[in-house]
Amino acid sequence: MSETAADIPALMTRLGRAARAAAPVLAAATTAQKNTALVAAAQAMRARSDTILAANEEDMTRARAKGLNAAMVDRLRLDSTRVEAMARGLDDIAALPDPVGSVAAAWRRPNGLEFERVRVPLGVVGIIYESRPNVTADAGALCLKAGNPVILRGGSESGASNRAIHAVLVAGLETAGLPREAIQLVPTADRDAVGYMLASMREYIDVLVPRGGKALVARVQAEARVPVIGHLEGVCHVYVDRDADPDMAREIVHNAKLRRTGVCGAAETLLVDRGGLALLAPIVRDLLDAGCEVRGDATTGAVDPRVRPATEEDWATEYLDAVIAVRVVDGVDAAIAHIARYGSSHTEAIVTANSATAERFLARVDSAIVLHNASTQFADGGEFGMGAEIGISTDRFHARGPVGVEQLTSYKYVVRGAGQTRR
Repeated sequence: MSETAADIPALMTRLGRAARAAAPVLAAATTAQKNTALVAAAQAMRARSDTILAANEEDMTRARAKGLNAAMVDRLRLDSTRVEAMARGLDDIAALPDPVGSVAAAWRRPNGLEFERVRVPLGVVGIIYESRPNVTADAGALCLKAGNPVILRGGSESGASNRAIHAVLVAGLETAGLPREAIQLVPTADRDAVGYMLASMREYIDVLVPRGGKALVARVQAEARVPVIGHLEGVCHVYVDRDADPDMAREIVHNAKLRRTGVCGAAETLLVDRGGLALLAPIVRDLLDAGCEVRGDATTGAVDPRVRPATEEDWATEYLDAVIAVRVVDGVDAAIAHIARYGSSHTEAIVTANSATAERFLARVDSAIVLHNASTQFADGGEFGMGAEIGISTDRFHARGPVGVEQLTSYKYVVRGAGQTRR
């Protein structure tokens, strides 16, 4: 389906009205209904795997023709393993506790009034994303479990894949007797649809979640007329302390940088304690031998002639590629100061056998996720046991870290009395 620019307001208004109409139905849906929809969608995804992969190949062909970089192509690519991972994610979300209606806190006042803080859906969620077709499945499923209708606007580069995945989600909704409008996909690649979502849908959309590159997220945060949950970029760090186990440090850094370079939890800067310089050379050479470009300070450059000099800009760069900046620092406090200056409050890790040093780092680094002796690539809702996530939030209001089912709810207060009046 295509829409002209003149049709965009009418199209988006139709989607908004349909989502708003679905909201009370979805908010009142039982846990069994929502889980039935998710499990049925997972079954449909497995049954239609060939259709999804064929659609993805259409997108991949167009992406190659457009000359998209390797990181973007990797984000876009699906194979049987990734399709199964999406289906398993739907099953995992179905298995999660339903947050809607759960009582977060309860207390009784001296006057006999009984108070409860009860979780409720956020409302209609708008999600704007690029490249990754798995976001269609993850975001649709998470919003469904949390009782939120969702309007999905994927990138043009993944259009065919998104439509195929959306179809299995709709099949799940229909199996469960829930409105198909609970999960809607904007059926146009016209960029005006994004602008309309940001500026003209306050009546219909309660919160927006951007997931994509820096330019997209910056635009959403700047132009949105409704609250936004998201992060601008992932400048993630690994700090290797003087008391780190050498083999562990090398393996963690290698994984944090190179497992998947295009994810927001990939390490972009390595900091090494000057008191543990013997740890530097093996790590740097391992990265270089694996095909990773290393941009380092003078001390790092002396380790291997393949190291390129780092610039001031490198310390604040999210490469999303096989490139890493390396700096030697004077202990954990200097590492913390570097992260505070150049980081994006996303994910940071320390590698050390010294528990006191680790606790100092974990307590003083003000990022959404901090890890001890583990790869930054664990910055993922699935790895947190959330089934999936629609992004990593670096905000300090409402949600921080992986945005999963619970983070897609708000709360209300329920007060029960026995005729009390206030004097």
